[in-house]
Amino acid sequence: MSSRSVRDATFDVLREYGLTSLFANPGSTEISLLADLPADLRFVLGLHESSVVGMATGWAIGRGEPALAILHTTAGLGNAVGALATARVNRAPLVVVVGQQDRRHLATEPFLAGKLRGLAGEYPVWVDEPVRAQDVPGAIARAHHEAAAASGPALVIVPMDDWSAEASEADPRAAAGRVVRARRVDPGAVAELADLIGAAERPAIVVGAGTDAPDTWAALVTLAERLGCPVWQESFSSRAGFPQDHPLFAGHLPADRTRLRATLAPYDLVLAVGAPVFRQYPYHPGPFVEPGTRVAMVSADAAEVHRSAAELAVLADPGAVCAELARVVPARDGARPGPFERPAPPEPPPAGEPLRAGHVLAAIAARVPRDAIVIEESPSSRPELLVRLPAREPLGSLSPAMGGLGFALPAATGLRLALPERPVLAIVGDGSSLYGIQALWSAAHYRAGALFVILSNGGYAIMDRLAEQHGGEAPWPAFGVDVAGLARAFGCPARTVSEHAELLEACDEILPGLGGRDEPLLLEVAVAPDETFAP
Repeated sequence: MSSRSVRDATFDVLREYGLTSLFANPGSTEISLLADLPADLRFVLGLHESSVVGMATGWAIGRGEPALAILHTTAGLGNAVGALATARVNRAPLVVVVGQQDRRHLATEPFLAGKLRGLAGEYPVWVDEPVRAQDVPGAIARAHHEAAAASGPALVIVPMDDWSAEASEADPRAAAGRVVRARRVDPGAVAELADLIGAAERPAIVVGAGTDAPDTWAALVTLAERLGCPVWQESFSSRAGFPQDHPLFAGHLPADRTRLRATLAPYDLVLAVGAPVFRQYPYHPGPFVEPGTRVAMVSADAAEVHRSAAELAVLADPGAVCAELARVVPARDGARPGPFERPAPPEPPPAGEPLRAGHVLAAIAARVPRDAIVIEESPSSRPELLVRLPAREPLGSLSPAMGGLGFALPAATGLRLALPERPVLAIVGDGSSLYGIQALWSAAHYRAGALFVILSNGGYAIMDRLAEQHGGEAPWPAFGVDVAGLARAFGCPARTVSEHAELLEACDEILPGLGGRDEPLLLEVAVAPDETFAP
């Protein structure tokens, strides 16, 4: 028998698959795994489990590969469920190890024993409770493959005594050493899509989070230019699917069927790429498109393909399909749509009047580096942010596509740790920031040089606007929280701004050198609440 432990064998798996940064908030059921951690494994502490998963999500998105999160039995997994749901919808591959009580007395349900398999609902892409301690290393290797293949969190539940059990070197590991995912495209599928495009007089493309990769952007640009057609971004997308400063970019689709039909009415074919057909928010009756508009789609997400109301849906890598389409469809002549018109910067507020979100967003847009990653979590200001701050490079835009709050601060921290060469900017409402405020400690401790801009309006502005649209009166009070003070309490440097001249001065000072920051900064800007909301 081998003298190596399951813990030793698991560490070898982590090294083999690059899972050497351990995002965690430790509990007693994980202590036998984490105590005396080898020097080549990096422990990254989050002060709340949603911050742990949020940081791991940012890391995974930044690296384009699975990240490792470690959670503490029922309390830890329960606290993290919302963040795991966001990771699933944001297509972030995570390996999540969940601690469990000692296997030897689980049957008697001791203190900290958890009913863990179903706690996160259907959001994990895979859940395993290894039958033997010796199966744990293989389960974690398989979780890596499952997370990468399905672009979501894969959970492995491990009793605390398993780590010290003796590993079995003789038994085969129940996981492939390496998984190669072919990108070759079926020529027949390309031919069917090309026939649809060839029959259309007025095609349009809709892109989503599934096309946010350099090669896919390049293929889409080539295809759109050959067709001379507009490219729309899906509504409430987690990521930008096309360069939003390109002349063929048309804007973001509206999030209700009435306006969606009107927007897509001029086109006789809509090709959705890396996006569902179609993502909506408020319910309005009727079809997505007018009669006479045909819909086709391409996505690597099987569930997205299966649920979409498309005439033809192709389950394949979007970049590979678009590259082939760009090769086979003929170039079109004729007039091209005009470029998307972005609003001019608002005039400075009169003396005594407060700043508005538009002032802040315009000031940032004029100065933010081209390659910045902009993370949005300011729901009431989101529509204005999207029109003022285009994503100009892949991974230029990120938002919590699940709709829950508490994503931006930890995700920005994880992204900056993963990509220290990229400027990272999170634009967050004051109410939203309070859902993930603990992440500021991690940003400060690990010197993740992100900029957190807090639009502080003293309340839940989006909920106030929705209550008004519903015809009712909001029962919740306004609130005033010193977010900058909280940041300083967590060790994160912070500044406050309330005047337009102060805002411009701060942006001039901070934004040009954002990529070179070696410590985070929180900039709290007092703004008047947004008066309207139309997603």
